[in-house]
Amino acid sequence: MKLIETDRDTLLKPLQTVTGIVERRHTLPILSNVLIERKQEKISFVATDLEIQITTSAEHVNPDSEEYAVTVAAKKLQDILRALPDKAQVILETDENRLRAKAGKSRFSLQTLPVEDFPKFPEGTEPQAKITVQQKELKHMLSLVQYAMAQQDIRYYLNGLLLLLEDNYLRVVATDGHRLAFALMMLEASQEKKEVILPRKVVLELVRLLNDSDEPVTVEILQNQVRFSFSNVILVSKVVDGKFPDYNRVIPTGYEKQFDINRLLLLQTLQRASILSNEKFRGVRLILTTGNLRIVCNNSEQEEAQEELELQYDGDALDIGFNITYLLDVLNNLSSETVRCSFGDANSSALIAIPGNDDFKYVVMPMRI
Repeated sequence: MKLIETDRDTLLKPLQTVTGIVERRHTLPILSNVLIERKQEKISFVATDLEIQITTSAEHVNPDSEEYAVTVAAKKLQDILRALPDKAQVILETDENRLRAKAGKSRFSLQTLPVEDFPKFPEGTEPQAKITVQQKELKHMLSLVQYAMAQQDIRYYLNGLLLLLEDNYLRVVATDGHRLAFALMMLEASQEKKEVILPRKVVLELVRLLNDSDEPVTVEILQNQVRFSFSNVILVSKVVDGKFPDYNRVIPTGYEKQFDINRLLLLQTLQRASILSNEKFRGVRLILTTGNLRIVCNNSEQEEAQEELELQYDGDALDIGFNITYLLDVLNNLSSETVRCSFGDANSSALIAIPGNDDFKYVVMPMRI
């Protein structure tokens, strides 16, 4: 039975959208598959890993009234389509438990699995909260904080990102226990307080899929789920169960030792110094004196890198150590020309912010060097 006849890119684009969450090796073989489904003149592509489900659809596909559904290995089909020439005409057909792909003189036969075994999410309930923002704004917010998420912490709620709706603001917060990134955005309408923890994988997928455009993205908080709808894509995610740390207690206020510095200058200086940092501990010393910042890295071979920067600073002297990776992360992910660095004492966390802008804050704990 012939399913689809169209050009390569019409199939490849939706496949690339959904296959980001597909695991090649999974204990459930069906989770390596994509569900291709035709209903009412629309062909949809669905992928899931039981925690996240992404759905998108193909446009400009040959009109055919017959409805069907088939599941096939997502990455294999994607790799086949990628390897075909641009603008190649592709025909997909089913034959018992096989999917056949044809293009020119190329022929591929792929195994299919029963559609009824595919674990589609049930239709969501009415949203408890709903907002619509520009895709570029949400993508920018997530990019500002996502690098601070934990990766495999036993405190599972740190392996994700707090999304908080309250009053006229959307706030996002990520922390791994050593550093914390916070960003906020003003909303058009006031919201009842709702907070959810998004899994790490969802945040990374959103950063990958959202466009740098003014097009809208709708965020709906459901019972134990969050749904993002944008650009012909519906991403539904389960939320992480747990209590996120109180970020307000972590963000310091009233620090008097502070200076403003060009972000790229500081980034490039730290990148040079990091070449000789200890590969395991990644330590860097910041030695602050009147009008001067000295940056020092040592490693276990007794090698040393020193850099000096002139700056406008007239406060008390300070000698404080940090994990240099944590400093590089924030400087790489900001786009502002200048950053403001504020300090308490050698045992207190540092605060990195953007001068004249309270929408972003980054807190990093010191380390002994």
